[in-house]
Amino acid sequence: MSRVLLTGLALAAVTAAGAAGYVAGTRGLALPGLDRLHQIVMARSPAAPKTGPTTAAGPIAYWRHPDGAPVYAREPRRTEDGRDFVAVRASEEISFDPPAARPAQTTAGPAAAAEAERKLLYYRNPMGLPDTSPVPKKDWMGMDYLPVYAGEEADDKVIKLSPGRIQRSGVRSQAVVRQAISRPIRVPGTVQLDERRISVVATRSDSFIQEVAPITTGDRVAKGDRLVRIYSPEITAAGAQFVSELNAAGRGVPEGGARQRLENLGVQPEIVAEIERTRKVPLTIVWSAPRDGIVLERNVVDGMRMASGDSLFRLADVSMIWVLADVPEGDLAAIRIGAPAIIRLRGRPGTEFAGKVGLIYPQVAEATRTTKVRIEIDNRAGMLLPNMYADVEIGSGEAGPVLAVPDSAVIDTGTRRVVILDRGEGRFEPREVRLGQRGDGMVAISDGVSEGDRVVVSANFLIDAESNLKAALSGLGAPAEQKPAEIKP
Repeated sequence: MSRVLLTGLALAAVTAAGAAGYVAGTRGLALPGLDRLHQIVMARSPAAPKTGPTTAAGPIAYWRHPDGAPVYAREPRRTEDGRDFVAVRASEEISFDPPAARPAQTTAGPAAAAEAERKLLYYRNPMGLPDTSPVPKKDWMGMDYLPVYAGEEADDKVIKLSPGRIQRSGVRSQAVVRQAISRPIRVPGTVQLDERRISVVATRSDSFIQEVAPITTGDRVAKGDRLVRIYSPEITAAGAQFVSELNAAGRGVPEGGARQRLENLGVQPEIVAEIERTRKVPLTIVWSAPRDGIVLERNVVDGMRMASGDSLFRLADVSMIWVLADVPEGDLAAIRIGAPAIIRLRGRPGTEFAGKVGLIYPQVAEATRTTKVRIEIDNRAGMLLPNMYADVEIGSGEAGPVLAVPDSAVIDTGTRRVVILDRGEGRFEPREVRLGQRGDGMVAISDGVSEGDRVVVSANFLIDAESNLKAALSGLGAPAEQKPAEIKP
């Protein structure tokens, strides 16, 4: 209670003294009792803890430049102006490790008790050399040998890093996942008609064009629309024979081949049925459109004579259209039938059309080393026109999910492909893998890892370099104790 009272009196006295000092200072007054009051308060108040510079401990790690310049040495030396370098001991070395991991800051507690219960096996060389000791010792550079406890036996493939080094190096890891990988293949293409939807209207006998319907190139027609009316002596003769056979059939005479002849001449079934019903042969025959589509060609005018086999009209159904993409032969292996594709027209920016790969042509162009890939597009809106240029993006890769890791996780040396497995507690293991398809920033792994494994995706080159250094050092014997040459700055 007296301690609390003294503390309160001290605070009040300090406050009063401060106020009085302020007034005296601003008005030029002298307060002779102020110093005495301060002495009494400080004598009665609780003593403050004394602080001072900490004493450096541990062996000398290196020597640094007295001015703080980035110049260091393994042994004592002088600057050009004759000043000695400053010794830096082990306790003064900067570290990012947590305080509990540093020997100078080890405190008693549950962690210390658990550490004491661990069985110490031996001490190993701090540089990874194949040299151990049953008791603590130092190497030729003055570095302490590291303790190895039960469960921490050395593994030539495992690299162990402290939390500080992991933080400084920026090491990050990510789990191996199973997902579908698609790599878009972007190639040019052109819009073409579906060859299966093109029709040619032609005569099968010498004919005269009696009348042409008011249809021109580019017009749309429907199936059954009248195109042209023709007069054909051969069709008229076949029709007359057909009527004669029909009349004879009523008297019990079997029907001959006139009906078949009319069909062979291209007379449509509707006209044959009309002749059979009326028993009359029309002077001219109407030729109709065989399908829906647009008129690509019109080769007739009124009154002209057409020979057998001449083309009257050329029609095309554009409700389904093709896009022929030129794919380099190096990308053919990644494309499959049914793969999705996106079509972007250069003449219609901002518009996209979805389609699927229908056929990979079995031939590589000798001049361009490309292969035609046919993509079928629904064109019922009529926006795709033949011979348009298009930018094609074809999805490639496996259809189902596969084991995949980010591209940055793979180290490709040219002779091997390696990923760094994160085994936890600062332990890392290089693992050779077999790669598959790449796409979307990921790469498929066919062998070497399992789903759920964690792989390093950042600073993995540093870990791999340290692993290679450890493997190289493990093949060397312990070096003889000798004084190293001075390292010049």
